[in-house]
Amino acid sequence: MLTPLINDQFLRACLRQPTTHTPVWLMRQAGRYLPEYRDTRSKAGSFMGLATNVDYATEVTLQPLERFPLDAAILFSDILTVPDAMGLGLSFAVGEGPRFARTVRTESDVAALAVPDMDKLRYVFDAVTSIRKALNGRVPLIGFSGSPWTLACYMVEGGGSDDYRAVKTLMLQRPDLMHRVLDTNARAVTAYLNAQVDAGAQALMVFDSWGGVLSHRAFHEFSLPYLRQVVQGLKRTDAQGQRIPVIVFTKGGGLWLEALADIGADVLGVDWTVHLGQARARVGQQVALQGNLDPMTLFAAPDTVAAHARQALDDFGRPQRADGGWDGHIFNLGHGINQHTPIESVQALVHAVHSHSRTLR
Repeated sequence: MLTPLINDQFLRACLRQPTTHTPVWLMRQAGRYLPEYRDTRSKAGSFMGLATNVDYATEVTLQPLERFPLDAAILFSDILTVPDAMGLGLSFAVGEGPRFARTVRTESDVAALAVPDMDKLRYVFDAVTSIRKALNGRVPLIGFSGSPWTLACYMVEGGGSDDYRAVKTLMLQRPDLMHRVLDTNARAVTAYLNAQVDAGAQALMVFDSWGGVLSHRAFHEFSLPYLRQVVQGLKRTDAQGQRIPVIVFTKGGGLWLEALADIGADVLGVDWTVHLGQARARVGQQVALQGNLDPMTLFAAPDTVAAHARQALDDFGRPQRADGGWDGHIFNLGHGINQHTPIESVQALVHAVHSHSRTLR
């Protein structure tokens, strides 16, 4: 029997229920800015050695919670585990980003693509179960995946990209092949996230990290429908009947908030180019919002970091009740925390969010 939650403020905010304060967690909160993470990764020998070892993945997931009073934990893993399980051969070179040994660019490549056997991702689900037990009800655990479009970018490019030339060429020259890749990805991501719920995840997040590189028309054809397909296919309650909130985050997606709010997610993540108060007005009571401090703000002095956090909370405004629930807000960065971030800045941020948000209530 799993321990009931002690701090459920994150889940309440996701579901637009009243909270005592604005909950806060940080994308990549378990990562290289923490010396204890670097020590554990050194013991693991590699990033994948860390991510595929249940004990190490559990250890690093909990590390930021030992330092900061965060309101949620997020599974330590990578968005590219799904295409790796598809047989593309994921690796991480020191000082470089992810690389795939095989790309998906031709008709035969696409024909060979299939939803992977979820047993190949058993290490992820075992980590979810282990982390949930180790948390012992302290805070909720978020499971996650990359979006169909974002996964496709890496699968076609073979890694990160500055111009997305290969994936956009495929999209433009063979849209039929691109749609086949995206449909396979969507079915794989849905199965993957549902298996995380079965393993103990209490909320889910879909990272559409590269949705913002698309044109308006292309986003509505090649990313948005597949985000909707995933969200509509997800389990929204666990075996105990507890509601599982779903967060969708399209980096650079501020222009499309209304369309994103209509796909059925509970929360929309927004990056730092979006004014939180304006975003709140645009989405109304459809969804809660998550965000949105520029991660580079954390390189300011702690007092300045705290001031920027308070300003973001003021931009969102006081929580108010309306038809359908409260206006929900989860504080986060507008993208992942930088590996060189000073720890004292994170401490200042979390303290400012908790203290100032209480005064707004």
